[in-house]
Amino acid sequence: MIVTPQKDRMTSKQRVIRTFQKEIPDRVPVNYMYNPSIDQKLKVHFGLQPTDDEGLRQALGVDFRQVDAAYTGPVLFEPVPDRKVDPLFGTITRYVSHDTGGYWENCDFSLVEGDTETALNWNFPNPDHFDYESLDVQCEKYKDYGLVLGSNGLGVVICRLGFYMGMSQAMISLQLEDPAALILMDRLLDFQFKHLERMLHQVGDRVQLIWMGEDLGTQIGPLVSMKLFERQVLPHHQKFFDLANAYNVPVMLHTCGSSSWAYPKYIQAGLRAVDTLQPDAKNMDPCYLKETFGEQLVFHGCISTKGAVTYGTPEDVEHEVRDTLEIMMPGGGYCLAPTHRLQDNTPLENALAMYRAAYQYGYYS
Repeated sequence: MIVTPQKDRMTSKQRVIRTFQKEIPDRVPVNYMYNPSIDQKLKVHFGLQPTDDEGLRQALGVDFRQVDAAYTGPVLFEPVPDRKVDPLFGTITRYVSHDTGGYWENCDFSLVEGDTETALNWNFPNPDHFDYESLDVQCEKYKDYGLVLGSNGLGVVICRLGFYMGMSQAMISLQLEDPAALILMDRLLDFQFKHLERMLHQVGDRVQLIWMGEDLGTQIGPLVSMKLFERQVLPHHQKFFDLANAYNVPVMLHTCGSSSWAYPKYIQAGLRAVDTLQPDAKNMDPCYLKETFGEQLVFHGCISTKGAVTYGTPEDVEHEVRDTLEIMMPGGGYCLAPTHRLQDNTPLENALAMYRAAYQYGYYS
């Protein structure tokens, strides 16, 4: 590990449970999200193989592990030259390089013309075509960690529709209630709901968290109006919240940008935790979030990947982590993580400094 946690008195699982119950753990749980380039730099630093994800999580002291049921059904989509096709959902991306790596960006939008026939017949997976028993093996393997079902793509309406239509057309289609857009999203979310339902039936008594997503803000304000949010987004999410509540598993929602405007409605709906928390976006800085929502929500993130971690020195990173912990730790309910993902242009020394500081300043006593 970066810093051997000599003071640890709990397992990661115990630490995560206490945090999401708004109780005081021995230290703040930490998590790790990444882009490929910085991930490989960290693995080289620790002498790990390029595919040794678990080894890196242990080296960084990560308290969370995601578990998932592997797809076992037929091939749903054919490959496309010079493109990457999502094997379950059929969305298409192309690789766009930059100075420090690259991104797979969505392209060739299959539903850009608003074709109802395409939406009705899109080849979404059958929720029965997954190996749900494999979850038992994963839960046993990672039994001492905080176990997570889902991802920041679970339950997403706005951005997921953008993968099929492009973001501009997706926003227009949601506002105008375009039948093709609504049919596609109803079918996609119906699959995700049934898939999650089966996973919870298998291991709902052994997981600590369900992770969902919905990007709701720009850097300066809401991405959509409250009326559109209440009409097209919240009702879908309510179904997932109710399912999670039936198993007494908290939901954490990934919300990029200025998203706190929607938190009161989400709290009423049963949301327990929020993720990403870009402190440089409007009404998302740690002081505002802690003061406004600290009694109701658990926070996960807040270490900006467009701030010191990327553009500062290791000393700057240490100061930012320490300051964030001083604000977020009182009363419990905080998990330290980068906002969204560590980017490819993150200096190795800064990424390491973030986790060192988490151990140096993240203990409660």
